[in-house]
Amino acid sequence: MSKTIAVSGKGGTGKTTISALIISWLAEHRSKSILAVDADSNVNLNEMLGVRLKETVGSVREEMKNLANEIPGGMSKPEFLEYKIFSSLVESPDFDLMAMGRPEGPGCYCYANTLLRDILDSLSNRYDFIVIDNEAGMEHLSRRTARRIDYLLMVSDPTVRGIQTAGKISRLVDELEARIKKKSLLLNRCSGYLSQTLLDAVSSESLELFGCLPEDEKLLKNNQEGKPIWDILRSSAAYAALSRLMPKLFE
Repeated sequence: MSKTIAVSGKGGTGKTTISALIISWLAEHRSKSILAVDADSNVNLNEMLGVRLKETVGSVREEMKNLANEIPGGMSKPEFLEYKIFSSLVESPDFDLMAMGRPEGPGCYCYANTLLRDILDSLSNRYDFIVIDNEAGMEHLSRRTARRIDYLLMVSDPTVRGIQTAGKISRLVDELEARIKKKSLLLNRCSGYLSQTLLDAVSSESLELFGCLPEDEKLLKNNQEGKPIWDILRSSAAYAALSRLMPKLFE
């Protein structure tokens, strides 16, 4: 059974960058049997990882509307849909990638989330790790995109409001009785030590602080230029900090 790591948080906190760094660390230190899942409708994890998408779950779902009468004999519609989605997987030496995308039409988004959840269930035995870059906010958790999550990293900037948003996500998880084994707060773009005000905010929200990633000018410049992360990993302060933190996740 694979281990699932989900990255969540409000927009602009660097969730996609952190997801890419986690995938890089896992490929280097744990296993190259990794499924990267871009569950954000604003697809860009593939660009961070330097691979080109074939299709998204959303585009496959839309395509199915036009292929209703072209399903091969002996296959049901769900079976053909699953086949098409598996065919959309992007394969690389270090990981495979599946992207959610944005389907068109009313009601499609919830359907695509349910579809993604079911596909992840069927793929869970094929990979050692599944890393999910979730969309901003909390709706993905209320839709239960993933039925089982081993580690939920709630990403925030080092602000009281960001930490409060992470607290809301944490409480929603508890209210939904979601199958999440461990949830922690990861602060991104930190400058020096955390102030007592921020530490008090973490405590008041009853959050477990996983760690902090520093401001990283090289990573920021790389993202601004739209380049994949691979060439700067060795000089990235954020990746170095994450590399020190990741073993804690599996303790």
